[in-house]
Parts: sequence; structure tokens; C-alpha cells
Amino acid sequence: MEVKQGYSYHIKDRFFSDVSDSSLMSNKENRNYRPHYYAIEDSKNKDIFWMIPISSKVEKYKKIIASKIKRNGKCSTIIIGTFAGEENAFLIQNAFPVKAVYLDHVHTIQGNPITVHKKLDKELRTKLKEVIAMKKRGINLFFTDVDMILELMNRLE
Repeated sequence: MEVKQGYSYHIKDRFFSDVSDSSLMSNKENRNYRPHYYAIEDSKNKDIFWMIPISSKVEKYKKIIASKIKRNGKCSTIIIGTFAGEENAFLIQNAFPVKAVYLDHVHTIQGNPITVHKKLDKELRTKLKEVIAMKKRGINLFFTDVDMILELMNRLE
């Protein structure tokens, strides 16, 4: 499958069993493909895509954002933006790397792939890059073990 940045995808159940990280937001409602994930190509390895879960629980995440801003002065791990005409939360804190072999299909509505606005795409890429850089400096804002997952992905052909 050709993976394109700017689209969201559904991930195969096999990924979650192969990785076996309890902090991953795994597929719900067997075969109904929830959640779906926004794909951002890795800046160093074009075979790796960072998958950002997309949640419709906007009010829940707005409260978390407000709490983080009050505590830290900013929030780099959750972005609220429009997706498929609705406000959604993009959960950078739950992002993880993956290879295309684990992607099932692009998310569509009435057969049409859904993209995000270029401005939101830029904000998501910028914040993800910031959170990855912080991790490299010893400040881990990811809920998942991204190092272990990245190592596993790099071992795949």
C-alpha cells in the first residue's frame, strides 16, 4: 500500500499483537477500525510513518489541554483541529512509529479519502517534531514505548 502524508489510516490488529504495548490505543469494536491515525512521514526514514491517534472526545481533551497549559504554560501533546468537518483531538502524546505493512487502509467517508487542512498538517508535523526532539533530550512526553516500537519496525524488511 502506498502511504501518503496528510491522510489518516486504520491499522491492522496484527500490529497491536506484534508490538504488545498496553499503552497503545488499539483497535476497538473488532474490525470497525477505531481509532484511526493521522500519518506523518519520518524525517530520517521514509519507510517509517508516525501515527497520531484521532479522537472525537474533544471536550475531554480540551480539559486536559487547559490543565497542561495551566501547569506548564503550553501543551505540545494534544492538538484540536478539524477533521472530516468535525472538531477532533489529535493525540501526539499517543503517537507511535509504524511501517506500511501494518496499515490496513486509508480512512474514507463515502469512498473518499479524508485529509486535513495544510495549516493543521503543518502544526501537527511541527508539534510531533518538537515532542520527538524533547524525547531525544531526555524529556519523554510519549505514552507509548516509541524506542522499542521503532527498533521493532527497523528490524522489518
